[in-house]
Amino acid sequence: MLLLVWILNAVALLVVAYILPGITVASFGSALIAALVLGLLNAVVKPLLILLTLPLTIVTLGLFLLVLNALVFWFAGSILKGFQVDGFWWAVIGAIVYSIVSTALAGLLAS
Repeated sequence: MLLLVWILNAVALLVVAYILPGITVASFGSALIAALVLGLLNAVVKPLLILLTLPLTIVTLGLFLLVLNALVFWFAGSILKGFQVDGFWWAVIGAIVYSIVSTALAGLLAS
């Protein structure tokens, strides 16, 4: 099941790269690696960032979480060769679209 979710997240990254011109993925293998790195960053780094920025998140009524998602997405694009994000605003849009597509694909899996 975990392997299937990983593959679906890689497909979601390919969809995001197809839709948005500011995000590029070199190949399906690069998408698999990027999905793995994004999953690890979301599991390890993002909770720490949420904890450290909790006051700011509370003041903005949770909207700062969009910025954290974008920063994690942008960071993954900056450390990987085959996955590139052209800027912060592309990271914001890409993180939102990635979340929507990934959730939709996971919903299809659950059905």
